[in-house]
Amino acid sequence: MKEMWDSRFAGEAYVYGTAPNAFLKQSLAKYKVEGDILFPAEGEGRNAVYAAKQGLKVSAFDISTEGQRKALLLANDEKVSIHYEVGNFYDLELINRKYNAAALIFAHFPPPVLSAYHQKIGELLQPGGIIILEGFSKNNLPLKQKNPKIGGPNNIDMLFTKEQIARHFSDFETLQLEESKVELNEGDFHQGEGMVVRFVGRKKKD
Repeated sequence: MKEMWDSRFAGEAYVYGTAPNAFLKQSLAKYKVEGDILFPAEGEGRNAVYAAKQGLKVSAFDISTEGQRKALLLANDEKVSIHYEVGNFYDLELINRKYNAAALIFAHFPPPVLSAYHQKIGELLQPGGIIILEGFSKNNLPLKQKNPKIGGPNNIDMLFTKEQIARHFSDFETLQLEESKVELNEGDFHQGEGMVVRFVGRKKKD
């Protein structure tokens, strides 16, 4: 998996573009997210850099060193600072911190770790912290078969349902949860009509 992502990110072009994901941009503003924010599976950094430009303190991680390299280049170009680690989630220093928010934007983890990663990310949030998630739904597969450029995993077990996300973040108040058909225009690999699950939740206070 690391080799695949390093290969995809190795070129000069930003394969998902440099503009932030539209749902992330909308959600950061709508829910007035402030403070420390975590970006799992952040790739080339477009969303992390945008958040930093909005004044948030950004931490990010990925398995791809090429993704990290490009993210830090983008941050430098945009004159912001982000903290970005590479490696296995549980081995990273950033899991020893607490965050006010986390943004999982097309963060599709392998099935054996997906539920545990979501649980751990939830644990890293302060009470009242915000989760923002957008990822391909299981109903994206037929659309991808018609248009491979829309992107997303081919393994249905890596794709989401609303019910699954509600279970994974059951200790969060649901502010938004929907499955939507959206038109994506994000670089070369998210082009066209896709099906996504969108979730925003606030961690319940003890």
